[in-house]
Amino acid sequence: MKKKDITTFAEAEDYINDIPRFTSKHSMEETREFLRLLGDPDRKLRIIHVAGTNGKGSVCACLDSILKEAGYRTALFTSPHLVSIRERFTVDGEMVSGEEFLKAFLHIYNKLDWEALEQEKPAAYHPTYFEYLFFMAMIIFREKKPDYCILETGVGGRLDATNSVFRKEISIITHIGLDHMEYLGDTVGKIAFEKAGIMQKGAPAVYWDTCPETAAVFAEYAGKLGSSAYSVSEKDYSFSKFKRKTIDFCVHTRYYRDIPLTLRTTAVYQMENCALAVRALEILDRGRTITADQIQKGIASFFWAGRMEEVLPEVYVDGAHNEDGIRAFLETVAARENPGRRSLLFSVAKDKDYEHMIGKLAGSGLFGRVALARMRGARALDAVCLEERFGRYADCALEVYGNVEDAFYALLKERQQAEQIYVVGSLYLVGEIKELLDHDKFRRRIEKISSQS
Repeated sequence: MKKKDITTFAEAEDYINDIPRFTSKHSMEETREFLRLLGDPDRKLRIIHVAGTNGKGSVCACLDSILKEAGYRTALFTSPHLVSIRERFTVDGEMVSGEEFLKAFLHIYNKLDWEALEQEKPAAYHPTYFEYLFFMAMIIFREKKPDYCILETGVGGRLDATNSVFRKEISIITHIGLDHMEYLGDTVGKIAFEKAGIMQKGAPAVYWDTCPETAAVFAEYAGKLGSSAYSVSEKDYSFSKFKRKTIDFCVHTRYYRDIPLTLRTTAVYQMENCALAVRALEILDRGRTITADQIQKGIASFFWAGRMEEVLPEVYVDGAHNEDGIRAFLETVAARENPGRRSLLFSVAKDKDYEHMIGKLAGSGLFGRVALARMRGARALDAVCLEERFGRYADCALEVYGNVEDAFYALLKERQQAEQIYVVGSLYLVGEIKELLDHDKFRRRIEKISSQS
């Protein structure tokens, strides 16, 4: 590996994208050692750490929204991004600039032992894709000096690069389901153990009570650390009513009692994520500085892209990419009023449990029309395989397209009155749709459809 002369954001992004995403992870000690080489930037930060199978990003965004409403400055590190890699780093709700990205990139780049890397010495250290981005976040956030830094894990928790930080204010674990089983284990108990690894002695933990098996793992792990662990479940919130584009519900708290809240989404699973975030902040703050009114305003302004996001009138994209995510997605679709037909655009990564995802979608009976297409990227499942799997379900009317753009355009062009269109299967698919809608050429194509209808 030879050192390159990198001087622009585009060159830095290309370099990071060329790092293999699933190379062998480094040990936690190696990650900590590199943080020390960077000057221990994490020790300057008050860190809220979030892990889990589904809902991590939403919980992070909800925490961020409430803290900002309470007057705190926040930094947020999440993954993956949908369109721009800069989405992974936000400060006070704003993405970092290309210049800030490049500066952090070069800070790390110039700390690498290039002599050892060029000689390909076995011990030569180079961060993986995710590790590099995590180190960049630490550099950027140290300079920005936020009041709170919210970190979302990548895969797992115990061995995740983000778990190398010196100290945490609180650890939060969201809903547990079967995903990344080749890395984390083939039962929810084994996966829960990996997620529980973000718990830290001296810091409280809050977790979603997915089932008795996962709850037992979290309680035992916290007990061995001597740390407090608090469970949150469906008993901690109550649904009130749907409005056209919002959900009214109530979170039951210890310090604030019952707080009526309004979510500006139709995604029913966000009630769970908000209840978890509110409970975590309640434990962290103990009612000293964050008020019930600020929680209400924070929830009202909370938004997380790609989660039942309405990108066009009655066109929704959702990043559900595993069986449990599809379950939550289908609950939301079934709960929404539907005066017309529902259509689905589906694509998925080939390393996901697409058999069960497809089974749930096809078996739901919610979609009168299903369009299939292969996403961009080497990880995407090909359209032939998609068609074969969906074809096992006789009730599905399938349409197969060569790419996502053609499939999405066809659904829009042949749309019936009052028809709802849903796009689901992968966050990469969501990103591809959002990228399409940012292109003037595609926008003009769909505007032409609207003018003709």
